[in-house]
Amino acid sequence: MVPVEGNETERPPVYTAADAGAESILVVDDAFILRDRLAIAFQQRGFRVETAEDYDQAVSVFSLRPTDLAVLDLRMPGRSGLDLLQKIKQLRPETRVLILSGFGSIATGIDAVRLGATNFLSKPADADDILAKFLQGDQPGPLPKPDAEFPAPSLARSEWEHIHRVLADCGNNISEAARRLGIHRRSLQRKLRKRAPEDPGQPT
Repeated sequence: MVPVEGNETERPPVYTAADAGAESILVVDDAFILRDRLAIAFQQRGFRVETAEDYDQAVSVFSLRPTDLAVLDLRMPGRSGLDLLQKIKQLRPETRVLILSGFGSIATGIDAVRLGATNFLSKPADADDILAKFLQGDQPGPLPKPDAEFPAPSLARSEWEHIHRVLADCGNNISEAARRLGIHRRSLQRKLRKRAPEDPGQPT
């Protein structure tokens, strides 16, 4: 379809397994809502998807069914995403790994790249955000200094991150998170289904 001249509304690109040059992906996150949402999105984009909620489960799954790509949460109960990154690289060096470094963990994200991650990305992120980072290749560009200053997140982004912090603190219990946030359970579910607002503080 030929784009209409002067139309300023642009849809974000939708990437597929073919675009990423991969057939399979592992998603590791202890937040089941995010994990399942990403798994469905990656399946729709043509990937064989494997999921796990922590280090031990991920190692077990990956050992039996290794994947071309892996998306790892930085902070999980037990051993961290950095530990899992190194284990995956031991088991299958060619697997490309992306670390989801939530809540301003920029310095740790940089450490992940130095340990062999293809890239890192602030949470929350959707499937296309993640695949876009993989498509940048193994050279994510100049890394920011750990103490570098970044623009403050937007109000919408701050709200999104606060919601996910509270949800994580509640062990992903939506009813309890809604109670702590002072909103209706259905309102929280609607917010969780929305795409992550753009983060002006995320280095590109």
